[in-house]
Amino acid sequence: MTPHIVNRMLDSSKYLTPAQIVAELDKYIIGQHDAKRNVAIALRNRWRRMHAAPEMQKEIVPNNILMIGATGVGKTEIARRLASIADAPFTKVEASKFTEVGYVGRDVESMVRDLVEQAVNMVKTRKKEEVKQQAALLVEEVILDALIPPINQPGNRSGDSFGLSSSSEMPESDLELNERTRERFREKIRNGELEDRKIDIKVSQSPSSGVGVVGPGMDEMSMMNIQEMIGNMLPKKTKKRKVTIAEARKILLEEEAAKLIDMDEVKDEAIAKAENAGVIFIDEIDKVASASGKGSGGPDVSREGVQRDLLPIVEGSTVNTKYGVIKTDHILFIAAGAFHVAKPSDLIPELQGRFPIRVELQSLSKDDFYQILKYPKNALTKQYEELLRAEDVELSFSDEALHKLAEISFEVNAEVENIGARRLHTVMSRLLNDILFEVPDTIPVNAKLMITPEMVEERLRDMVKNRDLSQYIL
Repeated sequence: MTPHIVNRMLDSSKYLTPAQIVAELDKYIIGQHDAKRNVAIALRNRWRRMHAAPEMQKEIVPNNILMIGATGVGKTEIARRLASIADAPFTKVEASKFTEVGYVGRDVESMVRDLVEQAVNMVKTRKKEEVKQQAALLVEEVILDALIPPINQPGNRSGDSFGLSSSSEMPESDLELNERTRERFREKIRNGELEDRKIDIKVSQSPSSGVGVVGPGMDEMSMMNIQEMIGNMLPKKTKKRKVTIAEARKILLEEEAAKLIDMDEVKDEAIAKAENAGVIFIDEIDKVASASGKGSGGPDVSREGVQRDLLPIVEGSTVNTKYGVIKTDHILFIAAGAFHVAKPSDLIPELQGRFPIRVELQSLSKDDFYQILKYPKNALTKQYEELLRAEDVELSFSDEALHKLAEISFEVNAEVENIGARRLHTVMSRLLNDILFEVPDTIPVNAKLMITPEMVEERLRDMVKNRDLSQYIL
C-alpha cells in the first residue's frame, strides 16, 4: 500500500467516533441501541486497526456481527444508513440469492466483486471532484475552439462567421485578432451569455462488444474478463453531436475529468479501501440455515452448501476481480435474519464462529411506532407532507392522530402478522389515498389539511375489526 493511500485511510476526520455514529443512526432509526452501539464500535475499530503497530495490523481481525430480529425492526435500515455515514465501500446481498456451486444461482464471490466495484466508483468520484476545476478549464477551451477555432496554420481564417474581418489591411495580425476574439468570447462563456447557443462537439462512445460467450464452466468472472477484453480490442469511436453550450459543458466535464485521473492509481486505492474498510451486509442468512430436527436430504443439502461456500470468504481468502486480487481477511461482515423457523445455532458451527457478536433487535412497541412517525428525518409523515407540498397543499398531523396511527399499526401487527415498521406504509396509504386522489381536482390549491384522531379512527378502524386483511398485508 503506497504512503498516500495509508495517510488518506488514517485521516481521523473521515471516521466518526462511536457516539457520533450512533447519533447519526438515531436521526433515522428509533431504538435498537445495542445494534447501533455494536455497529458503531465495529466501524471505529477499522480506524483503530490502521493506527496499530504494522506487525499487529494483520492479526487484528474484525468482529463480524449477526443481527437477529423480526422483519421490519430496522436491521436493513441500520445497514443502509451505515453505508451513507461511513466513508467505506458497502454492499448488501441476500443470502437466499446464492446457491451452492453447481446449482443455478449467483456465485458467493460476486459480493466481493460488487464491493470492489463500489470502492472503485467511490475513489473515481472523489478524484474527479479533485480535478473538477482543471477539467472545467479544459472544457472551456473545447467550447471556445468550437466557437472560434484557433489559427494553427497560415491561411486558416476564423471569426468570419461572426462578421469579423482578418484582412491584412488591419493593423493587427490574424493571430492577434483571433486571440482577442477568443478572449471576448471566453468572457461571454464565463458570464453565461452563450448558454443557449448550439455548437458541434465530439463525444466518445464506449465500444460495445455485443458478444455473449457460452461454454462449459464459464463463470461470471470469466465472462466479464472476456467481454472487457473484446471491448478493449475494438477501436474507440467518437460521435458528433449538436448541443447547447450548457449541455456541452456537462457532457465534456465528465470526459475531461476522466482523462485527468490515473485509473491504475484508482484501482490500487480502491482495492486497499475495500480490503481495509469494506463492509458487506448479508441479509436473510436464516434462509440458508437448516431447521433443526429435519433430515439431511432435500433442500437442506443445498443450504449447507451455500454456508460452506460463504465460509472461506468470511474467514479470509483471496478473490479475483477485474481490478485485481483482493483479500477478504479484514472486510467487516454483518449478517442478519429473522430466525423464525431456523435458529442461529442451526448454522454450521464454523460459520457461527465467524460471527462472534450477536445482537437481538427488539420488536417494535406502540411508542416506537409513534416515534417512527414523528421524529426520523425521513419519517413517513414528512414524506407525505412533502408530496402534497408539491401540489401547494399543506398537510399536517396532530399529535393525537400520530398516537392513534401508532396504536392501530401495533394492533394490526399483533392480530395478523408482525411485519414491523413496514406496517406503517400500509396504514398511511389507507389513510391518505382519498386525499392523494382528490388533489388537485377536488381539494383546491393552497388548502390546509389537518389529520385528526377522529379521521384516523373513521378511515382505519375497519382494518382492526376485519379479520380478513389479505388486501392490506404487504
